[in-house]
Amino acid sequence: MSSRLREKFNSEITPHMMEKFSYKSVMQAPQIDKIVLNMGVGDAVTNAKNLDEAVSELALISGQKPLITKAKKSIAGFRLREGNAIGAKVTLRGDRMYDFLDKLINVSLPRVRDFHGVSSRAFDGRGNYTLGVREQLIFPEIDYDNVNRVRGMDIVIVTTANTDEESHELLAQFGMPFAR
Repeated sequence: MSSRLREKFNSEITPHMMEKFSYKSVMQAPQIDKIVLNMGVGDAVTNAKNLDEAVSELALISGQKPLITKAKKSIAGFRLREGNAIGAKVTLRGDRMYDFLDKLINVSLPRVRDFHGVSSRAFDGRGNYTLGVREQLIFPEIDYDNVNRVRGMDIVIVTTANTDEESHELLAQFGMPFAR
């Protein structure tokens, strides 16, 4: 079973991108490579249970088991030692990636309070887009009653586009609600 967004990408978005940027080959048209969800849990240093809750929430949101990230170096001010578990991340590819993007654009982002669209300036210069979410409650899988702490997360959409303009057009075609 193929994803709805993948079929839209193949039938509508690729021809539009080829026409707009006048590519000679279908392979030149940019596409979404992967989506990385990252949740930093700073208080995991003092309470390891918080990290377990973050991992289970990230697994619910993404549908895949998260990888626990560890501190690269010690920082005394944060009571942090090298190798301490301080967060969790998930890399989505293929149909899971398209399903997550579909859910993000059509279900989760409209649930954000006072939502006026996502920033158009969050591109990194190489065609990747980073979106910060302040609370995990916008995702329909998270039950409000079972959450003891509101956590944010970073969502990085990695594309094969060479420029921010191409990447912006690609995400706009997918339906990403950019602010005017």
